[in-house]
Amino acid sequence: MKLIIRAAKIIDPKSPFHNQIVDLQIESGIITKIGSSLSNTANFEEVKLENLHVSQGWFDSSVSLGEPGFEDRETIANGLNVASKSGFTAIALQPNSYPIIDNQSQINFVKSKAKDFATQLFPIGALTKESSGTDMAELFDMKNAGAVAFGDYNKNLDNPNLLKIALQYTQDFDGLVVAFSEDTAIKGNGVANEGIVSTRLGLKGIPALAEELQVARNLFLLEYTGGKLHIPTISSAKSVQLIKEAKAKGLDVTCSVSVHHLVLTDETLEEFDTRFKVAPPLRTENDRIALIEGVIDGTIDMITSDHNPIDIEHKKMEFDLAKNGTIGLESAFGALNTVLPLGTIIEKLTKGKSRFNIEYFIIDEGEIANLTLFNPDANWTFEKENILSKSKNAAFLGRKVKGKAYGIFNKGKLILA
Repeated sequence: MKLIIRAAKIIDPKSPFHNQIVDLQIESGIITKIGSSLSNTANFEEVKLENLHVSQGWFDSSVSLGEPGFEDRETIANGLNVASKSGFTAIALQPNSYPIIDNQSQINFVKSKAKDFATQLFPIGALTKESSGTDMAELFDMKNAGAVAFGDYNKNLDNPNLLKIALQYTQDFDGLVVAFSEDTAIKGNGVANEGIVSTRLGLKGIPALAEELQVARNLFLLEYTGGKLHIPTISSAKSVQLIKEAKAKGLDVTCSVSVHHLVLTDETLEEFDTRFKVAPPLRTENDRIALIEGVIDGTIDMITSDHNPIDIEHKKMEFDLAKNGTIGLESAFGALNTVLPLGTIIEKLTKGKSRFNIEYFIIDEGEIANLTLFNPDANWTFEKENILSKSKNAAFLGRKVKGKAYGIFNKGKLILA
């Protein structure tokens, strides 16, 4: 494909063209020229979009799709198209399908399903067989097949010795262990953050302590074993502090936070709307502010949509019985742009690539074109017609947001919403 992207403001601190408004000429997936008012003598296709900004392609470190097994929630094909039109050139796929992605053949299956799409899919293999928390899965085989990390989605590993062994074993092949942190005994039958709101609404609470104890335990294990640990979707102020202290000690740990935990609080539960039932639960305003500060000071390494499609039969029901999860790819950028500076957003949507060992490319001549196209100033309301996913369990439905992704250019393909 031969393409000229016109009048794009480059947002890439590593690029010599950072903060400049330029044209980008792309041939065979390579940026061949960057400059002002490039001539078009070879009849290149042109892209001109209002207030166009371009950054390195965004990466989402936690996306659930459903296929295989839960195609009624989402397919790989549609999920990757959703990701493309939402500005993501790469996603890490969670293993919570049916069957669970816990072996080499399952890794090969999802990769083969994704090979022809502009958005690249990088599978996370289950840490334990069937994500049951009992026996370690075939980690080395999955690594050789293309798994970028190992973790059981939204499941705490109750057996600390198993996590210890995993951290030791994965060092032999530079593997990354993902440890969702929530003490299952303390969580009990809780469905919402334990606090004033849950008490007022009569909902069983999940104290932040349930997360913080496991974050502390997992960091102690990492300090003992060495290795590489990623703690996903933290939600409390104390968790931020614990990880900050661990990094100061030199531990090889990273963490992420979801978009909805940066924007929403447990106050949204007043109507018992199950769209806001997520794991970990939405916390207090004090926690939300601490998470924002953790993002800005670098304690929190990356932001994820934690996109998790749930079918209506398991979502539109009593709050106690509904499944956890919200879709988030379509609304991620617009929601983040209401609470964070643009430069921080782009950093946190691209930085995760290096942690998950995914190649990234700066915006410069001679580099592979791996680009996200967006308008950071568009004000709009996220409505049902903006949902591209098969499932409609969107926490940000009806919310005013700022900024919109136009689409991506990757693998020689231009995908626009």
